[in-house]
Amino acid sequence: MTQIAADTLTSALALHRAGQLPQAEAAYRQILAQNPGHADACHLLGALCLQSGRAAEAVELITRAIAINPGNADYYNHLGAAYGALAEHDQAVSILRRAVQIAPHSDSAHYNLGTALRNQGKLEEAVVSFRHAIAANPASAEAHYNLANALRDSNRLDEAEASYRQALGARPRYLKAIINLGAVVRDQGRLEEAIEILRQAVSIDARYSNAHLNLGTALRDAGHYAEAVACFHQALALLPDLAEAHNNLGTTLQAQGRLVEALACYEEALRCDSLAADAHFNLGTYRLRQGDLEGGFPEYEWRWKFKNFSSRRYAEPRWDGSQLEGRTILLHAEQGLGDTLQFIRYASDVKDRGATVLVECQAPLLNILASCPGIDRLIAVGSPLPSFDVQASLLSLPSILKLSLENLSRGAYLCADPALVEQWHADLEGYRGFRIGICWQGNPKFLFDRQRSLSLEQFGPLAEIAGVRLVSLQKGTGAEQIAANDGFEVIDLGPGWDEAAGPFMDTAAVMKNLDLVITADTAVAHLAGALGVPVWLALAINSDWRWFADREDSPWYPTMRLFRQQRLDDWSDVFGRIAHQLQNRIAGRD
Repeated sequence: MTQIAADTLTSALALHRAGQLPQAEAAYRQILAQNPGHADACHLLGALCLQSGRAAEAVELITRAIAINPGNADYYNHLGAAYGALAEHDQAVSILRRAVQIAPHSDSAHYNLGTALRNQGKLEEAVVSFRHAIAANPASAEAHYNLANALRDSNRLDEAEASYRQALGARPRYLKAIINLGAVVRDQGRLEEAIEILRQAVSIDARYSNAHLNLGTALRDAGHYAEAVACFHQALALLPDLAEAHNNLGTTLQAQGRLVEALACYEEALRCDSLAADAHFNLGTYRLRQGDLEGGFPEYEWRWKFKNFSSRRYAEPRWDGSQLEGRTILLHAEQGLGDTLQFIRYASDVKDRGATVLVECQAPLLNILASCPGIDRLIAVGSPLPSFDVQASLLSLPSILKLSLENLSRGAYLCADPALVEQWHADLEGYRGFRIGICWQGNPKFLFDRQRSLSLEQFGPLAEIAGVRLVSLQKGTGAEQIAANDGFEVIDLGPGWDEAAGPFMDTAAVMKNLDLVITADTAVAHLAGALGVPVWLALAINSDWRWFADREDSPWYPTMRLFRQQRLDDWSDVFGRIAHQLQNRIAGRD
């Protein structure tokens, strides 16, 4: 290299580092015009092209540099980053492994390899690479931040939180780290703490739409709907085409019962991003709630495109409703216990098409589902699967079977164990009167559980009705309220209930010895309906799509009656109507 060329390269690099990219590019090209084989000029011009968003040109230039000087780790490092920018992740990983091989102590090579591996979906390897980058440069806020992102993607939330905090230790005003820390704290259910963290993000940069978006999401999850709406509007004022903000504004309005406004938000989200899976899904649930099964179920299938919706994936093809004669199908659970109890009814429809029917379900349901017709074999989630030809989610069956509102029901399709029914008949014999099984608390991890779940005290007006005996069907979270309740009598079934015989087995047998079940929207409601037991369901104003809109009956369950909130979070009116109807029923007027 001549002294003139060296001086020009030094000058070009200084311009590059100063952010004067057009001038730096002209200088690099001047060197290459005089010396096309100048490896450093090829490499640095390629790096500048990558920085300017011209990744394909960067690949061409840096590949030329490597052909001239194949031993420079920086060249491979930037080439790998360029392939990553082109979403050619396999090629990026291959190139970056070479960079690490040449320079095993390079923090940037390990960092870029971690990024490429994360983009490739190889999260555990990405975690290892980011840890190597941190070992080489412990002060790198970016390495801690991206390690945290990979850990969060792996659902290792505690570790992710710790890594976000380390990133902030290295750079206290690192806005993206603050926002993601708030999000991961929110994901762990510490909503008020998440809100305070995200308020800090907004205070650092009130012009950053994503800060308002994430604060609004945490406020929504905590039930602070008015403030959440304001945050989403602020995010959209800054970035009007932010699909996620339109969608989350929709879910917040929906939580308030403002369904028509929510629909407009979902449609606007899809105008901004036609591939927004959350908005498609929410549009689907809106249509389903209105009874539009044909228009709703295809949109509902977008749930499979959610980033963390389900870890279960199968190599076998999804059943499309075609002939099954002589074939084996796997029907698999995908959501909560109540969902499985509700949709297992369609196993018999699939069996009627000539299939051998395998059902992969949550382990707690193995015993109670054994009575369901149409199932050849039950398999607990996580157990080895036998071979099968096709598969389908239980919640996709109404769509695949092209069901309408008129043919959703299958009557009673589960049975209680006769011996347990007889045993509980004897155990409950001493409790004379109109026996009502009650359940008030669902899974607290469900996003809108605070709306659908009740407190035991809400059942107080029913206990005041002459002859009524309340029997607790509450298991797990919420059952502690029985001991704290001193306002009215609740019959506690004891610590061994649903233990020896298995989950839901004693519950089902008890239900067959009751006059009525009254419950929040939990698995207990679905079990009662599946058994054909009379059940009254107390619903929030933002009830799930499956209860449809403006109905007092359920197309799923002939023995079910629905009691809906008229005002947000107001259960007193619901239980006032329930008490009135209960008095009529006991008096024989209903």
